Amino acid sequence: MLDWRNREKRKGMCMMTKSPDCLLISMLASAAAAGLARTLTNARLHKWGYSHISDDAFLIASELINNAVAASPGRQITYQLSQDMDQVVLAVWDPSNRVPVGRPPTELTLDTLDLAPERWDDNGGWGLPIVVALAVQSGYTLDPNGGKWVWARLKP
Repeated sequence: MLDWRNREKRKGMCMMTKSPDCLLISMLASAAAAGLARTLTNARLHKWGYSHISDDAFLIASELINNAVAASPGRQITYQLSQDMDQVVLAVWDPSNRVPVGRPPTELTLDTLDLAPERWDDNGGWGLPIVVALAVQSGYTLDPNGGKWVWARLKP
């Protein structure tokens, strides 16, 4: 059985698909992770001729990575972008066993919007609904060695 946490065994292998041409990168779960993933996603989608889905892919990658950062701040996460048959797969692994649960989006009004910097992200709840709306399929897969992959599929 593959040890997902062993970097040497993971090097060069796509986890969620069998695609030979994929992007697989480990990174620190930090505020910079989503930006790095968007930059790398842009280059790979351009290479594949799928630049027309880059906006949706950027949003999905950002949401999946930001959720992984929230679940495992300061720890290692892994981002994967690959092709599987006629779809593009975006997947993020984090070491938390806590499964993603969407919270009901809050209806924002001027009275309920909290602009205080320390609570800026508390106005959300839209991340997983955005992923579900943009993807043809999405979900999570628990890793038998710990952690989970959260993924989404896009149709180019």
